[in-house]
Amino acid sequence: MRHVPIDSALFVSNRQNLLARLPPQAIAIVCAADILPTTADGTMRMHPAADLFHLTGIEQEESVLVLAPHATDPAQREMLFIRQPNELLATWEGAKHSKEQAADISAVEKVRWISELPMALHILMCESDVVFLNSNEHERAAMDVEPRDMRMAKQLMARYPLHRYERLAPLMRSLRAVKSQAEIGLTSQAIDITDAGLRRVLGMLKPGVMEYEIEAELLAEFTRRRAKMAYEPIVAAGKNACVLHYGVNDQPCRSGDVVLIDVGACYANYNADVTRTYPINGRFTPRQRAVYEAVLRVLQSSIARATVGTLIREWKRAAQVEMNAELLKLGLLTAAQVAQDSLEEPACKKYYMHGLGHSLGLAVHDIAPVNGPFEPGWLITVEPGIYIQEEGIGVRLENDILITQSGPVDLCSHVPILPDEIEKLMADG
Repeated sequence: MRHVPIDSALFVSNRQNLLARLPPQAIAIVCAADILPTTADGTMRMHPAADLFHLTGIEQEESVLVLAPHATDPAQREMLFIRQPNELLATWEGAKHSKEQAADISAVEKVRWISELPMALHILMCESDVVFLNSNEHERAAMDVEPRDMRMAKQLMARYPLHRYERLAPLMRSLRAVKSQAEIGLTSQAIDITDAGLRRVLGMLKPGVMEYEIEAELLAEFTRRRAKMAYEPIVAAGKNACVLHYGVNDQPCRSGDVVLIDVGACYANYNADVTRTYPINGRFTPRQRAVYEAVLRVLQSSIARATVGTLIREWKRAAQVEMNAELLKLGLLTAAQVAQDSLEEPACKKYYMHGLGHSLGLAVHDIAPVNGPFEPGWLITVEPGIYIQEEGIGVRLENDILITQSGPVDLCSHVPILPDEIEKLMADG
């Protein structure tokens, strides 16, 4: 692992929270993610399964966690199964966890080799009534590839058809939405690394710089600080900023345009997600500044409205209504168009067509109850924008927010965002 070791108390607490929600005579099974292929004999870099990491801190392929709090044998109530190291694996892939190392990371006392899983599961199945199996139930998930969790589910259901099977995903959705202080601290580290990368960009941004050169500066800073990209970054200069998921990053930055940078560092598998929009020549034009300040006002108001008990749908709708007024002042909407505004067809849709934010954590678009309400401990993004294709101006601003009982806390408050501050930083180099 590239990051500093995490105190295993985090994973013990996470498992206890899950165990408290399991009914009597239940088993819960969570698998590692597959290593995905590319082309020929190539594979992608291993990315840990978020639920397994949440519960154990384990980042190694072919690992399985089994929780059976009712098991007759106390040693079988928490078991972690891992690959058995050998010389061939060590030569070709590097060292794998020993049992002692896996126990230190996870604080699971009983660590066994993965080859022992079938027999251990059979014993537990004979004592159990209900089995909680995991799956990816993110509302925007692509389900084209069958993951290891689903293969496990098919095998168990074929071998033990008379058991009752339940979904683990709804339990994990509610548990992972609320972050502990340790998780907030790790996310804050990811935000700090992102801030360092963006400040590095401010020092080199000028007309003629290529979008990919900006991406390279960000990656260098993240790597130097033991992090990686949380997602493929958007570095969109000029009219490219009006393409919401632009990712080619191969065009020059031209004087008189702005560049939109949507990027986040991933540290210890916790993600930041930050967007800033900068003037390429160091000075906003009056029109760019007017659009920028409109987005900034909606951002600030939306942060203030992110309070405990607020439904996400209502939160988003309030931003749309505010954006209508901003677009009217910018001359992009008419009073008649604003008067026709509705929930189904918001007047701002032509210039602000995406959502207001999402949950953040072990996934960039993390799992949480779809419509809330917001609870203390939620981490969310807030990301309004205005995109004027006919003028080649796209402005989006995005901060990461912690919901608390006493109000929202902006974890990105130190990341430069005020237009005067940005212009001064660029002037100072």
